[in-house]
Parts: sequence; C-alpha cells; structure tokens
Amino acid sequence: MELKEKALAAVSALAARYPAAECSLSYGGEPFRLFVMAVLSAQCTDERVNAVSVPLFAAFPTAAAMAAAPEGALEAIIRPVGLYKTKAKNLRATCARLVEVYGGEIPREMADLLSLAGVGRKVANLLRGDLYGLGGIVADTHCIRISNRLGLADTQNPHGVEKALDVLVPKEEQSDFCHRLVLFGREICSARRPLCGECPMAGFCSQCQGDR
Repeated sequence: MELKEKALAAVSALAARYPAAECSLSYGGEPFRLFVMAVLSAQCTDERVNAVSVPLFAAFPTAAAMAAAPEGALEAIIRPVGLYKTKAKNLRATCARLVEVYGGEIPREMADLLSLAGVGRKVANLLRGDLYGLGGIVADTHCIRISNRLGLADTQNPHGVEKALDVLVPKEEQSDFCHRLVLFGREICSARRPLCGECPMAGFCSQCQGDR
C-alpha cells in the first residue's frame, strides 16, 4: 500500500470510529481559552488542564487581565499543571503581547504565533486548525507514536512527523485526524499495550503486520 493510500485509509478508519472529532481541551469555543489551555498542556494531561482552567478563567478571563495578574496569583492557580513558574511567566508575557500587538486577539499566521512565549509548532498548529480551519499536524505523543507504528513516519522528532504527515493527510482533514489520534491512542493504541486485535487499521498497520 502506498503511503498516501495508507494515510487516507487511516483518516477514513478513524473518522468512522470517532465521528465527533473534538479537542480534548474544554475551551467552550473561545479562542483565548484554547490558547491559554494549549500553553498549559505542555507535559500535563488535558484532564488536569481542564480542571485548573475553571478557577483560572474565573479569575483572569481576558488577555489583559492575565497580563496584569499579581505576582503569585497566577502561579497559585496553575501550580497543579507542573512547570507552573515558567508557564506563568510565559502567559504574562504572551498576554501582554496579545494586547499590545494583536488587540487581544489570537493571531492566525504561524510566524506570529511562534513569536509568543510558550508557543511552539504543536500549539500553533492546534490553534491554526481549530480556530481558523487552516489545518496543521499537532505532533503530540499520540500522533508521533501512532504515525510511526502505522508506517506513515519514521522519526520521533515532532517536526519530522509534522512534515511527513503534512504531505500525506489533506489539509482539511488534519485537525480532526490529530484529535482522533488522541482518542485512538487512549483507547486502542496505547504506548505500553496496543490492542492490535481491536484495531480497525490492523490490516495496513506496519506494527500489527510485523507482529503476525
């Protein structure tokens, strides 16, 4: 099976299994919330970010409010997500830039997003895809693991996986595809014990084929 054909088969199989491809971060359709939660999600579970975000946005609902957060106040709320000092510093700086340069709005261009503290390509692609429908491969741990197992990528480097999938998965499918990979990684294709016998992609997955 050609790589492009395999990628399209994966897109189709995952869409059939998870028709509602929703972001695991509960941001309520509000761009600023998704932005902040994506920054907080680094090395942290989405569940914990969702929990912390309730008191966080109650206290600091806008970029202006978060930029002006008193020293220690932001840190106290986001402490459970880990790396809280660095994340609080980045959020203050980023929110100040959002207000001063972008009028409090989340920019859509990759270069603008990467100019914000705490934002790398993974977060930028998530925002571009979910907020603006521009596509983008969110190369998180699930995406990296599963794309390598399927044989769609051959690297553990996030940017390398992004580049490999970008030419295989249609732009209009990329955001939903990545959200579905997260759901699939949690349910079937876990890091330690993938359930190959229950995998809808076993017929063309390189790992499942290799294990037979």
